[in-house]
Amino acid sequence: MRLAVKSTILSVLLLASTLPQNEAAMPISQELRLRSFREKSFLQTTLDIRGGAKRKSRTASLSKTSKTVTGKKKVGSKDKTKSAAGDLMTKYKSMLPLTRIYITMVGFCTLLGLVLGDEITQAVLALDPMSTLFGMQYWRFISAASFLGKPSISWLMSGYYLFQYGTSLERAYGAPQYLVFLLTQMVLLSCLSIVTGQPFFAASMITAMLHVLSRAMPTEKVNWLIFKVPYWSLPYGLMAADVLQAQSASAAVPHITGILSGHFYHFNRFVWPKTGGQDWLVAPDFLVRKLDPNAAEADSASKKSINKALKSRRKGKGKKLGGKK
Repeated sequence: MRLAVKSTILSVLLLASTLPQNEAAMPISQELRLRSFREKSFLQTTLDIRGGAKRKSRTASLSKTSKTVTGKKKVGSKDKTKSAAGDLMTKYKSMLPLTRIYITMVGFCTLLGLVLGDEITQAVLALDPMSTLFGMQYWRFISAASFLGKPSISWLMSGYYLFQYGTSLERAYGAPQYLVFLLTQMVLLSCLSIVTGQPFFAASMITAMLHVLSRAMPTEKVNWLIFKVPYWSLPYGLMAADVLQAQSASAAVPHITGILSGHFYHFNRFVWPKTGGQDWLVAPDFLVRKLDPNAAEADSASKKSINKALKSRRKGKGKKLGGKK
């Protein structure tokens, strides 16, 4: 019992001896913590009153803003960026109408060929004389003129040539005459393809376009690969390039048929009328009124002015033979 009382008294004395030091230390730590809390509260209150951004949301607010310091929109904002698909659609809509239709048919036949496969594509799209004439499958004339094969580098170059040469012809001749050219080539190349056994003649159509264009300016110098060649020789240069690439002389057949059909059109449209022959490949009036009404109005106005000038012209009176002077 005495030992317990003594130990209790000793612990009380030890606690009393350490108490002044803790009392002296506690107010200082509390004062420091209180001062820090007051400084933080004062800074936060000042920022709130001035409307400034909080420190934690500063980085986020700068990353979310889409304007510069002057209030203008950033260069890379979403409303000013145009996608590649939008640019492609803009260029597609800016094409001339008949060229756009032809390019669309090429794309449709290419997509259909990828879906159906080689064998079914050959059976459905190829120019089969029996199925076309006796089976009344007349779409084969259009599909045979529009199918360029599977997508490849050669397919891409052929599509570019078709766009370039087709646009040049349609711009030079107008939509009505260009349609007459396409229909003429389709009929001629269908006959030549049946004779030569070619199931598709889209490559021949491109060569025919190039041949007609080259005959308009035969001596004009153009760039081909790294050479400057006369314009009239460009179809033959493309034929030679395809033969070398395919390592077969049969690759020249589509180009030969295209040159023949294109020369038929050029001769009957531009050469034969100059010798006194009839220009029977000119676009008819109803087609001009339908596809190019502005040209039809200008043509009718010029004809009216000529007729009016002829009617208003009067012959002068002649003198009698042997009369007085």
